[in-house]
Amino acid sequence: MRKVILWLSLVLGLIFTGLAVAQPTQAATVDNSLQEVKDKGTLVMGTSPDYPPYEFLVNRGGKDRVVGMDVDIAKKIAKDLHVKLVIKQMSFDSLLVALETHKVDMVISGMSPTPARKKSVDFSKIYYRGGQSIVVNKTDAKLYKDKNSFANKTVGAQTGSIQYDLGKKQIKNSTVKGLDKITDLILALKSNKVQGVIMEEPTAQAYVENDKGLAMVNGKFHLGDGENNTAIGFRKGSTSLVNEVNKSVDQITSQNLTKQYLADAGSYMKVNTKNTSMWHYAGYFGKGVEYTLIITVISVFFGILLGTLFALMRLAHNPLVHSVGVAYIEFVRGTPLMIQVMFVYFGIGLFINIPALTAGIIAVSLNSAAYVAEIIRGGINSVPIGQTEAARSLGLSKNQTFSSVVFPQALKNIWPALGNEFVSLIKESSIVSIIGVTDLIYQLKAVQTATYKGVLPIVVAMILYFIMTFSLSKVLNHFERRMRHE
Repeated sequence: MRKVILWLSLVLGLIFTGLAVAQPTQAATVDNSLQEVKDKGTLVMGTSPDYPPYEFLVNRGGKDRVVGMDVDIAKKIAKDLHVKLVIKQMSFDSLLVALETHKVDMVISGMSPTPARKKSVDFSKIYYRGGQSIVVNKTDAKLYKDKNSFANKTVGAQTGSIQYDLGKKQIKNSTVKGLDKITDLILALKSNKVQGVIMEEPTAQAYVENDKGLAMVNGKFHLGDGENNTAIGFRKGSTSLVNEVNKSVDQITSQNLTKQYLADAGSYMKVNTKNTSMWHYAGYFGKGVEYTLIITVISVFFGILLGTLFALMRLAHNPLVHSVGVAYIEFVRGTPLMIQVMFVYFGIGLFINIPALTAGIIAVSLNSAAYVAEIIRGGINSVPIGQTEAARSLGLSKNQTFSSVVFPQALKNIWPALGNEFVSLIKESSIVSIIGVTDLIYQLKAVQTATYKGVLPIVVAMILYFIMTFSLSKVLNHFERRMRHE
């Protein structure tokens, strides 16, 4: 046990030491943020496209496209800088992490420049000023007048947003439920899990206009510095880039371009709601299934290879090899897959710029390997020791005994549990959507945002997951039956 603790401490120490070394102090950092963008020829924008009219997805020819006021602003900035705009999509509460770890150059996602955020983020000048509203079910609209009407009730807000903080601080005795996506919050509202959803006025208006079952209440929140404004976020110390972007922001505000951008966003929203059938969004779901299967198949392959290796390491008699195997398995099984995905994408991303899909596959493969290792180890240990003794007494070598006697018997015991791991992997791979991988769960959210429908896209995704898992189960059961007859 002491050896396991020692190795776990060593692994953790190396991780955190590496991260600390990778982040230079701000005082020693030279500001070349603007030059970096110009040198690479791209300006990477991080956003969470579930917040119309700021940023949302539209269906064009079966393909999703991010549009909205914030996207138009980003396009103008990129044009003024003479670089190409690249949009990276992820959950809202991952945006500032992506900014810090150089995954994106700027964050434009309806973000308010609050004093707390300014401590770790540089902001541009304000490009839009709006109010804060509360969306309710239309049947309950008469019950609420402002924020005070929600005292002792449950309200929803996007995790990590200023709306979440406003609900916590200014609605007495309320319970604030935080979710990553606005679509999930609207679904929670309609299913009476929350009595209201706090969001910015333009976004609230967008949902109300496109859903006859919703209504909007003026929150009448007491708004402090930055809480009523929207700006662009940059890494701390990016003064040269911020100053250059502010020139574009000055033009946007002086020419009142946000009015035109909002009008354009409104036209896109009308296009989305013309055809909200799930068949119209078949391409979204098809792409989601494709990516889900890609992640699963590759992760299964590497999970088996690494799992076998770590199982043999844990069974090894060499104390060092055994300790390393135990440390890896226990560490991976003792941490959530979500954290592992974020660590690979953002943490290792400090050293190597790993694409989101690759990071997702690596994290899922490493996670699966730990569980596969225990399945294999348990199967090998389940073979009676007498089988090994009999084989050795007949003159078989240690390797021959394992490959010809022990492993074939162990495989029959391993297969059912291994099959369950493969089936689970199809479902567990959905966690990669938090870093913007367009798997089935990500596409489900995209369809919800585009159609303003909460339940029907979930039903479609459930059916697709069932088809994939049921088909795989049938294949695995076929091989299991063959093994029993051999």
